[in-house]
Amino acid sequence: MKEIKKVVSTVWYNKENYHALRNVFPNSDFVYVDFYDKEKITKELEDADVAIILGDVDNCMLHSKTLKWIACDHAGLNGSARDEVFATDLIVTGAAGRSAPVLAEHCIYFMMQSCYHTKELLAAQEKGQWGVEGSNKWKGMYGRKVGIIGMGNNGKMVADRLRGFDMEIYAFDKFPIKGYDFIDHKYVGNDGDTIDEMLAECDFIILTVVLNDETYHMFSTDTFKKMKKDSFIVNMSRGGLIDTPALVKALEEGEISGAGLDVCEEEPLPSDHPLWRMPNVYITPHSTPQVPNRSKRSIEIIKENVRRFLADEPMINQLTEKDRFGAVETTSGFAKLTNSTMPIEEIKKLPLEKFLGEKGWSDPSEWNYIDE
Repeated sequence: MKEIKKVVSTVWYNKENYHALRNVFPNSDFVYVDFYDKEKITKELEDADVAIILGDVDNCMLHSKTLKWIACDHAGLNGSARDEVFATDLIVTGAAGRSAPVLAEHCIYFMMQSCYHTKELLAAQEKGQWGVEGSNKWKGMYGRKVGIIGMGNNGKMVADRLRGFDMEIYAFDKFPIKGYDFIDHKYVGNDGDTIDEMLAECDFIILTVVLNDETYHMFSTDTFKKMKKDSFIVNMSRGGLIDTPALVKALEEGEISGAGLDVCEEEPLPSDHPLWRMPNVYITPHSTPQVPNRSKRSIEIIKENVRRFLADEPMINQLTEKDRFGAVETTSGFAKLTNSTMPIEEIKKLPLEKFLGEKGWSDPSEWNYIDE
């Protein structure tokens, strides 16, 4: 029978959530290590069974002879979908779905920015100007066509919410889309369907598909040429889905009307990048407002995966060969930091709590105990 004797964690939780996580493993030794202390992580993992980590799987985690499962506390696993990880017998899981409700809201935020020409209205307000030229031609979301590419947790949440806007919904996924009978048009990649009809028909294209070798730069020069001239693209998944120079060209040449980007190929996006200054582009810095206690939702996923791990059942959000990602990509902001070789002294100088929140504890003994 499987057992978990030791757990090593690097996640950045507050005292309450760490206590809850610790109690998911009541019969295990539980060790906390700062995510940037690679030497200590390597040492503690020598006899560990499970690791719960803040970033992607680091090479220092691949040498343990006892480690069986690594739980990454974020959604996209493309940073871990590397040859050296697949060469091991490790189970790697993620936290996809924990933020799906607000990611769906974020998509709608971008769509409404486009419909209501927010930049133009705010500029007019700043000047005390009543009315904006051309506003009589603006269109809302009602009755228009929207295409969702990727019907996982996030895509389904988007579809649920757009249903209330009475939009004509198109949806594409590699696998059959079960249920969701209110979706007007469904396309299945494994059945030979493509996104071409969706591109030609839809006013909005929303990307909620995983990034892997198959989807890398799926939106390139040829793809943009197939889209409607007045269409608007939203990327809430990963920057590598879009060929950035091709996007810039498509926007400059009027092949599409605009874009809403929460993710970019290079993060942070350089301050001199042309996307910042395009009037028809809305950018958020890979930061969606949180669901109530997002960490608690991660812990619920981990708890269910513990049950499945011990029972030898398929695990939630498990990395598989279909997720393999070998394309060269500049890793994004925090993922870059968690897997960097920056000296510990330099990382400690960074305002980590500004980006990760306050931990509210200094000694693991404050939360590392088992409830009676």
